[in-house]
Amino acid sequence: MRGPQHMSQVALAVDIGGTKVEAALVDATGAFLDGSRHRRGTGRAATREELLAAIREAAAAAVGSTPAAVITGVGAGSAGPVDAIAGTTSPLNLPGGAHLDVVGALRRVVPGVPVRLALDGACLMMAEHWLGAAQGARNALAMVVSTGVGGGLLLDGGVVTGRTGNAGHVGQIRLRVPGDDVLDGTLEALASGPSTVEWARSQGWAGRSGEELAVSYSAGDAVARAAVHRSASAVGEGIASTAALLDLEVAVVAGGFVNVAADYIDIVRASVRRHAPLPHAAEVNVLASPLDGRAPLLGAAYLVHGGLIPERTALREADADRRLSA
Repeated sequence: MRGPQHMSQVALAVDIGGTKVEAALVDATGAFLDGSRHRRGTGRAATREELLAAIREAAAAAVGSTPAAVITGVGAGSAGPVDAIAGTTSPLNLPGGAHLDVVGALRRVVPGVPVRLALDGACLMMAEHWLGAAQGARNALAMVVSTGVGGGLLLDGGVVTGRTGNAGHVGQIRLRVPGDDVLDGTLEALASGPSTVEWARSQGWAGRSGEELAVSYSAGDAVARAAVHRSASAVGEGIASTAALLDLEVAVVAGGFVNVAADYIDIVRASVRRHAPLPHAAEVNVLASPLDGRAPLLGAAYLVHGGLIPERTALREADADRRLSA
């Protein structure tokens, strides 16, 4: 954290997720300004108006925390899919938020500065390359295992965003687990926190949350252990397939659900080795994120401070600015 006496030009960073919107002022070193981190709740039941209000309120609270801050730009990361050209997002886990005008909402809070929107997975990748476990890498995957499963890709030193800004949706790749009757065989359906809790309950476990699952896992409960292994093994299989396709050096795993078990990352590593279809895929270095939940906001700030987004995306953003101001 940095106080006003050390303040320089800062970015307003915003993260839009399935359960909350969070915002903070972040300087070019990645430090959060004291007292600037604020959040507002969202959730599946939130209406469009409630979601837009949460975005504006969290952003305004961050800006108002330090009136003397010189805000040079706004970076927003969102659960997707996003539309990088239109500046909107339609998060799968926020049914009320189809085509949510994120850029427009944030321009009302901080007029006159650039506003950039990216997929939250791309922001995660930027944060890990800037200050996290992927520093120095040129080819990497960063993924989050939490309410959902998402990811971002770094290839040949640049974050890949794709045609619409949605490259990196690793949670939507399909897996088939032998003997598993899951109907939606996506990595997210197999590995996310809520899906894992739901599966454990279907097997007779009596708990209701990831926190309770962690306690049961530590106590040696057989169903809890099977549920966690099922999640981590699916994550490892997804990493192995992605590494085979893209020849990655590093895969960084972040997100609250990773903390459900002390050996979660070890299980992921073993699964990568077991499922790797080619030798180079087995060699990917699987690491836990060291950023303690700061990664989404750090990545959003890097949309303002950094330069990992390819030039083609910068051109799309300029086009979006023209269209949205017309």
